[in-house]
Amino acid sequence: MLRIEANPRGWIARNRYSALVQYGGAALAVWVALSLWALFPVLQRHLFALLLAAVLLTSRFLGFGAAVFCSLVSTACLDFFGVQPYFNFSVRSTADLEQLAAFLAISIFAGSMARQKTLAESRADRTTREMAAIVEYSADAIYSVSMDDTITSWNRAAERLYGYTAEEAAGMPVARLGPPERRDEQERNREIINRGGPVPSYRTERMHKDGTRRPVLLSVSSLRNARGEIVGASVIARDISAEKQSEEAVRRSEKLATTGRLAASIAHEINNPLEALTNLLYLARNDPGHAGDYLTMAEQEVGHVAKLAQQTLGFVRDTSSPDLMDPAAIMDEILQLYSRQLAGKHIQVTRRYCGACRISGYSGELRQLLANLLVNAVDAMAEGGSLQVRVTACRDWSSGSEGVRITVADNGSGIPRKNLRQIFEPFYTTKKDTGTGLGLWVSRGIVQKHGGSIRVRSRTDGRASGTVFLVFLPLQHEVSRVA
Repeated sequence: MLRIEANPRGWIARNRYSALVQYGGAALAVWVALSLWALFPVLQRHLFALLLAAVLLTSRFLGFGAAVFCSLVSTACLDFFGVQPYFNFSVRSTADLEQLAAFLAISIFAGSMARQKTLAESRADRTTREMAAIVEYSADAIYSVSMDDTITSWNRAAERLYGYTAEEAAGMPVARLGPPERRDEQERNREIINRGGPVPSYRTERMHKDGTRRPVLLSVSSLRNARGEIVGASVIARDISAEKQSEEAVRRSEKLATTGRLAASIAHEINNPLEALTNLLYLARNDPGHAGDYLTMAEQEVGHVAKLAQQTLGFVRDTSSPDLMDPAAIMDEILQLYSRQLAGKHIQVTRRYCGACRISGYSGELRQLLANLLVNAVDAMAEGGSLQVRVTACRDWSSGSEGVRITVADNGSGIPRKNLRQIFEPFYTTKKDTGTGLGLWVSRGIVQKHGGSIRVRSRTDGRASGTVFLVFLPLQHEVSRVA
């Protein structure tokens, strides 16, 4: 015999598919209905309803098969106790037979509907629990915000990312999670959510409980009630600290590689003024009458060496905050540093600078960007090539913002059309043994960090072959280390 535990609900849940439980429960439901009918005079006119209730309860808790069995037993009891002649199973009239058939059909149909509702509720409950588990154990921080900008839910990943427990976060203003200088960003997100639109994933920073900043990939979507009204927002934040560290390591290695490629050129550029300096000191020592003139010229040569050293340091030294810089002046510095390679291949350089324009950004990164584009152009051209560089003030047609357009055009071999979509991917290179495949990927990252855009056009057919890189950098942009 099955042992009934102290918790009947748990026992039924574990044994609900046992035939003894199902059909025994159905018989018990009919017995309870008959007992209520016999014990309470007020219910003696409602045997039909009591037996139908027994069928519905059986269907809801014990399954459709038990409900059919309960319907058959209830029909027999209705015939025995509720249809004349009482206390026997004989049916004398067609009306009584129709009444019993109607009861059987109604009870089976009602049992079927009750069972379907139970299954639907069970599936909905299971789906709700699964979704709650997905949110709770997700690797991404997920939390919801009410219309008054207070936090209403908080999963475990959010506790790890922000340092607040669920109890601490509940009711806390969501503005506390953002850096003070990014309040405008939060306002923009709120406006988009209030209009019913989602905020696509973007890189930003959020504050940990201990005051440190964490780079995150953030997305926001609206929460709606059953009537479709916006009642809040759902926020998903992914910690990208490890990804940022990897990207920064790759960028630093590419920066060092760029500096390494400059070593030979810089050594040659420094060697010339050093030779002149040696000669001038010799002349000053042997011709005291003109020593002042020779020393003045020697000082100029030392200044030239210092300038070359300063330009070189610009590749590996970066400021902690963006500053105003002149793209045309930086372009001249890069051309000066690579003058030996350009002269060695007899490449004619044409410069076109239209209007003085200064932009905000990191000059070291702009040097790296222009050096990458220039090296690619030099490598693509044969002897006697033509290189055109242009720096002009312009307006970006897509965003409408004022800025600077930098153009680097060569008449080299060009890039095949099938490769154009891949050139900005990391580790993709056409230089085989000499290329790292990181130059253009890093260059695109620098442009995006400064809020700009980079495009490329190229042809490989005949005498009209060549490649043009067009870089747009806005005058003002909130340059972030997270970008």
